[in-house]
Amino acid sequence: MEGRMFGLETPLMTALQHLLDVPDGESGGAGSAGGEKQGPTRAYVRDARAMAATPADVKELPDAYAFVVDMPGLGSGDIKVQVEDERVLVISGERRREEKEDAKYLRMERRMGKLMRKFVLPENADMEKISAVCRDGVLTVSVEKLPPPEPKKPKTIQVQVA
Repeated sequence: MEGRMFGLETPLMTALQHLLDVPDGESGGAGSAGGEKQGPTRAYVRDARAMAATPADVKELPDAYAFVVDMPGLGSGDIKVQVEDERVLVISGERRREEKEDAKYLRMERRMGKLMRKFVLPENADMEKISAVCRDGVLTVSVEKLPPPEPKKPKTIQVQVA
């Protein structure tokens, strides 16, 4: 149940895994023959790959939710934290390879490219109290919880004498 609260249900992860199997050249873009059903766009596939490859921890604290995302090699100016469609938290950034003319790579193992995660925030998340801190390549986004609603007290009606 915990995963469903943040939009991490199994069908979503299955769909992301399916999209990872689509090669870049077969994205069904404008070059598709007429009458054929078009596949996902290249941007959609790129975002799906980024979401599947960006690990995150989600913690529920007594008064807030914490989203912890590894963003290696990115400074705070390179990271975007946004809320879309009123309740979707989007964390993104892009890590680019440093190019030096006199150097050639013998091995490239560190992940480059787009980093992204999306989370559907629960109903008790306070959209006005979201903060983000990046330290040592780890981004922590905190979303405070709204106070629980006060129990409704019965309304007393004064009885008039007629």
